[in-house]
Amino acid sequence: MNPSMAGASATMFAASAGVIRMVAPWVLACSFLLCSSSSFLGAEGAIGVNYGMVGNNLPSPAQVISMYKAKNISYVRLFHPDKAVLAALRDSGIGVVLGTYNEDLARLASNSSFADSWVGSYVQPFAGAVQFRYINAGNEVIPGDAAANVLPAMRSLEAALKAAGVSVPVTTAVATSVLGASYPPSQGAFSEAASTYMAPIVTYLASKGAPLLVNVYPYFAYAADAQRVQLGYVLLSQSGAAAAASVTDGGLVYTNMFDAIVDAAYAAVEKAGAQGLKLVVSETGWPSGGGGVGASLENAAAYNNNLVRHIAGGAGTPRRPGKPVETYLFAMFNENQKPEGVEQHFGLFKPDMTEVYHVDFTSSS
Repeated sequence: MNPSMAGASATMFAASAGVIRMVAPWVLACSFLLCSSSSFLGAEGAIGVNYGMVGNNLPSPAQVISMYKAKNISYVRLFHPDKAVLAALRDSGIGVVLGTYNEDLARLASNSSFADSWVGSYVQPFAGAVQFRYINAGNEVIPGDAAANVLPAMRSLEAALKAAGVSVPVTTAVATSVLGASYPPSQGAFSEAASTYMAPIVTYLASKGAPLLVNVYPYFAYAADAQRVQLGYVLLSQSGAAAAASVTDGGLVYTNMFDAIVDAAYAAVEKAGAQGLKLVVSETGWPSGGGGVGASLENAAAYNNNLVRHIAGGAGTPRRPGKPVETYLFAMFNENQKPEGVEQHFGLFKPDMTEVYHVDFTSSS
């Protein structure tokens, strides 16, 4: 989650006759913060959890991976490589999304030896024992100074993986700030600043059969204009005020903001020429505290449990019906070295491994 992106510009909403009207919504609802194969079969509708490590009081990697197994969490996303965590994941059966440091993108893009070393250190030694799903080159760097390095880094990593005899799809993770238009969802399009980089990236991903990772945070859209955004619509409640706040886009009806954001991203990649490209929601969540608008245990529990049921139900989105979106909740723990405020309160668990609130992952497994 990148807090500077979350506040980069204003999100505007207006309510009329019980319908939420949104001007470029969700653009700032961005994130904060090898048994391997290029096939994604069996993962649609899967729910995973991001394993962040920005804390000085977190459990050991072995304890954390044991928690994933005990809680029926079958997929994990790592923001950067960590050999102790990768060792704990051996023979766990847990699918792994492995990220690079943003600071490494320039070297990965320009130095094939560095890419070979990266793969040789963090992927090849664990191949077969760790179920790598994707390697994501960078998190939320588009648009920005490092954006030009993303596609070359992806190509370099793919070449290094191929040379090592390992097949893992390579992609990147973006925030919804890449969207310049998002309402109604069918009008979703990349911004001018992002399109220069996103168009060739999504074309490349489509040619490889790899997904684009997107960080989706309805919470920030709500927090930006809570007076006019129906809370139930954002929390995926299917009745009462939430139903009245549904959004109609042509013949499609959106009963929650999560689906609307995802479909705006789908529309954007299609306009960029990547028909059929799969999206994976690499981050989404709701803070349980920290003093932010709507940040409460009740709302966090409602959002995450409703979302798990929604994804596991298999309905997909209005634009892609019957194709549920592989989704990763943010995050496993409250992390005490993140900036003060809501960023420290996105965890499902406390550092002592007790629940902040309960999320039932049984249906997702």
